[in-house]
Amino acid sequence: MNVIVLGFGGREDVRLQTERLLPVMERYAQISAVDFEGRQDLAELPADYVIVLGGDGSILRAARQMGQRQRPVIAINLGKLGFLADVSPDELEAVLALAEKGPLPVVEHLMLDCSLIRGGETKVQELVLNEAAILNGPPFGILEVELIVDGESATVYSGDGLIVATPVGSTAHSLSAGGPILRKDLDAILICPISPHTLSNRPVVDSPDRVYELLVRRPQEHTTLVVDGRTVEAIVVGDRIRVRRAECRFRLVRPPGHSYYRTLREKLGWGGRIRSKWHE
Repeated sequence: MNVIVLGFGGREDVRLQTERLLPVMERYAQISAVDFEGRQDLAELPADYVIVLGGDGSILRAARQMGQRQRPVIAINLGKLGFLADVSPDELEAVLALAEKGPLPVVEHLMLDCSLIRGGETKVQELVLNEAAILNGPPFGILEVELIVDGESATVYSGDGLIVATPVGSTAHSLSAGGPILRKDLDAILICPISPHTLSNRPVVDSPDRVYELLVRRPQEHTTLVVDGRTVEAIVVGDRIRVRRAECRFRLVRPPGHSYYRTLREKLGWGGRIRSKWHE
């Protein structure tokens, strides 16, 4: 068994935990690479699994780094919430022991392809795991974002911006903006306005097999395209943001004893306050 180990090197706890866990990994697998900088090309490296240490931000970075060749991810939670990364460091050895006996159960998740079209040419193209969002900026006037679906104008949203999210992303920025929770393995796309100025504007769930275009009628100086929490490009007049289903899918290992509703209950506080290492 071959594994790649990824994490965010800017966090000391990630480096320390990696050093502690590397001997455990080496008992069960050949380590093809350890990358804390997110710069290594993973396309040609042999890997049955990618072990990611950190929080959900580390998962987003890993998915972006893997690009079109997504490998099954064993996500070790060293963050505060860890909605995606929900395996504890102490559980890793048991997970690897199971992997040695046979393939681990993997849940595949929808990813999106987001392009910024300027002057008829693709200026930016990004792979999306959580969401693509158009966000307002100074001077913080109301944004008007037209939604075009399969070439047909659907509506115009007025507010602070617009989020196009995957089911995985439904528990991220969209949830804070009042969007619904979608089961992570659904094939669906979520369109959620941010602080809409019209009472009839509500989040919409639709098929990922359509082409969605977003057109900002009068972008402001700091109106931006944000993908998975990263500022990608300032939006200017005439830009079109095109979102469609990506060819690849994010693949997350689901260890025994971990279920979707358990994660909702424990991470999002359905039974009370959110559980994290700060509340233990």
